[in-house]
Amino acid sequence: MIDDSVVLNKPSLAEQLARSARLWRTVADSELAPLGLTHSRWTLLWKLRGLNGKVSQKTLAKALEIELPSLMRTLKQLETQGLINRHCCHLDKRARIVSITDAGKNVLTEIEGLILLIRSDLLAGIDDAQLNIFQSVIERIIQNAINRLGDHNNLE
Repeated sequence: MIDDSVVLNKPSLAEQLARSARLWRTVADSELAPLGLTHSRWTLLWKLRGLNGKVSQKTLAKALEIELPSLMRTLKQLETQGLINRHCCHLDKRARIVSITDAGKNVLTEIEGLILLIRSDLLAGIDDAQLNIFQSVIERIIQNAINRLGDHNNLE
């Protein structure tokens, strides 16, 4: 017979994944707070850098998987900090292009050092083979979720 207290007290895989993501974010946020960056600000800068430092607001929102209105407040804050610039696209005056300033590039250099240190600390004791397997599993879960959402959307 299964001891229900053991089953009920053991966190599910979904709970463990969510907790690990929350803890990783909390560690990163606490390390990056002295730079004047919230989670939304530093992740936006990081993503913008990954998009070659210059992209439309619409493309940036899609890459961050957030709605464009949600992006606007963070863009304004980063612009006020002097870390990004926004200007009209020369090809489409309705589109706004976001680019990283020199000050933003300097902050990104600091962010990178901290993020790499945090990553190293949080992945301590995990070898490359384990990490590759874990990453493959996470990618499979994500793809399965996307497929399921696609199937659900096609049914409506």
